[in-house]
Amino acid sequence: MSRPRIFEPLRQRDFVRWTVAASVSLLGDGIFVVALAWQVLELTGSATKLALVFAVWTLPNVAFLLVGGVMSDRMDRRRVMIAADLLRAGAIGTIGVLSVIGSLELWHVLVLIGFMGIGDAFFNPASTALVPDLLGPDDLVQANAFGGMMRPLMLRFLGPAAGGFLVAGLGAGWAFIADAGTFLVSAVAVALIAPRPPSVDAAARSFRRELGEGWGFVRRNPWCWATLIAALLSLLTFYGPLEVLLPFRLKEELGEGPEALGVILASGGVGAILGAVILGARGLPRRFVTFMYACWAIGVLAIGVLGFMTSVWQGVLAFFFMQILFEMGTVVWVTMMQRLVPRRLLGRVTSLDWLVSIGLVPLSFALTGPAAVAFGPAAVLIGGATIAGVVTALLLFVPGVRDPERRGWPEEPDQMMPSAESSASSSSERPSSPR
Repeated sequence: MSRPRIFEPLRQRDFVRWTVAASVSLLGDGIFVVALAWQVLELTGSATKLALVFAVWTLPNVAFLLVGGVMSDRMDRRRVMIAADLLRAGAIGTIGVLSVIGSLELWHVLVLIGFMGIGDAFFNPASTALVPDLLGPDDLVQANAFGGMMRPLMLRFLGPAAGGFLVAGLGAGWAFIADAGTFLVSAVAVALIAPRPPSVDAAARSFRRELGEGWGFVRRNPWCWATLIAALLSLLTFYGPLEVLLPFRLKEELGEGPEALGVILASGGVGAILGAVILGARGLPRRFVTFMYACWAIGVLAIGVLGFMTSVWQGVLAFFFMQILFEMGTVVWVTMMQRLVPRRLLGRVTSLDWLVSIGLVPLSFALTGPAAVAFGPAAVLIGGATIAGVVTALLLFVPGVRDPERRGWPEEPDQMMPSAESSASSSSERPSSPR
């Protein structure tokens, strides 16, 4: 695959608009991660309170993901994304204004961050499910590789770097306001995409039945449910420690400023861009499921280096290597979802992907503070990374997980389900991150 092929999906005007929306929103997310961590630490100085904020952010996300998935199949996915953008812009903008005028308190953050989580629950399934509506199946690998290049460029490189300097130069409040502005730009870009008809006739369906169909597909396919369990268990052990204890160690143990966090996250962005470009240029390997699991297992082990970190350059190298592997695994996974899941189920299966993957993330945050007090931040980072890597590697050997790499791609996703309708009708009566 020659180098320019990664840009071929940009021939589609609506995909360009989707890319603009996603990219500018991710830029704001990168700013937000730095601003939120530093704002809460300035308000409280507590890793436990920072973990609480992250938990409150993720709980509404988990609670509303299934609704978001059903709505993204029932409704024009553009409208779902626009509404989610406006909700998040209002919540983050309010935090920013309160911070700038010096009135922000922890309870404000805890209340408003929940609306951010609700917006995420609707936006993410709709956004992922919209891409196959914009492009043909032959363009999906390049589209996901291009998205995999832009996502870390914005989320892990430009966003954190800008966030670090904004927080250091102007304060966290202005960083929040900048993030709110990116959601407004995203909403405008999505509004310019041509409408697509909903995948499901809402008048003829029931909410319970639609969820049952999505869940039926997941449980019939080991490659799907085993990967979701791998994400569920690994994120439980490493996600809270990574998000909470990395900034805590930098600020409280190493005496570094927000620029250090921005530089480390930005180095991961460079690595992720490199990983996406490599995969976009070479295409998926023949044993793509094995490759995906290997990338994620080795990548989470690299997080343990942050527990041994004594200077910023060590964190930079660890994040760079980790994100190369995470991004290559993510490109494979998103392509698998878009190629193997029937289009009419994609919103629901994507929401189940997100729900199961992050279902224990609030618990991860809740356990991080007490664990850090009991064992120390460094030990929690090392232990969490080790457990996550081992669990991910073991789940590769569940029977049926590697079936897609043995069978190859179907011409259309619905060909994966020759008897799915009968199975779905019986199962429906009884429900997508490193990824």
